[in-house]
Amino acid sequence: MKLYHHPLSGHSHRARLFLHLLALDHEEEVVDLAANAHKSPQFLRLNRFGQIPVLTDGNHVIADSNAILVYLTKKSGDARWLPETPLEAAQVQRWLSVAAGQIAYGACAARLVTVFGRKFDTEEVIGRAHASLEVIDEELQSRDWIADIGSSHPTIADVALYSYISSAPEGNVDLSGYRHVNAWLARVEALPGFIEFQKTAAGLRA
Repeated sequence: MKLYHHPLSGHSHRARLFLHLLALDHEEEVVDLAANAHKSPQFLRLNRFGQIPVLTDGNHVIADSNAILVYLTKKSGDARWLPETPLEAAQVQRWLSVAAGQIAYGACAARLVTVFGRKFDTEEVIGRAHASLEVIDEELQSRDWIADIGSSHPTIADVALYSYISSAPEGNVDLSGYRHVNAWLARVEALPGFIEFQKTAAGLRA
């Protein structure tokens, strides 16, 4: 397997993190975003949307970070990361949607302003980040992991949410008031095989 990624991309990090948590043998190739390598004809053959990350596995090409998490779970055969029962699978999917929705348009977008110079309404995206963090903090009051499936093991929902929540301070989103979120971040970081998301001196980390 080979993962095409960028070290400052949270979408890339969630795929890299999961590969390492599963201890799956793979190669990694950095895509030069500054040189628009993700828009090159060669890369567009892997992902027509020109987005990272992309995972190749033999003749299979899997684009989209959450799709990669699902693929790797099935590849590993470890159903603890994505349970098979309808209700449990739906609970995990709910939080994958949050990662692709509220987190992407909140904490992720706020970080894109400071790290990559994207033109978003700063007040709006920081407000969205805090709104989603308040919900997540309340959810984590009663359990260790985000999907409500009564399990002592994390799921791919935790992997999907981790990168942009952990890096939220780079987008001027203060995490200090979210006790349960911070405890959850520490639990993720204590997992065997954990790899850190590369930090930048931006926002509250400047």
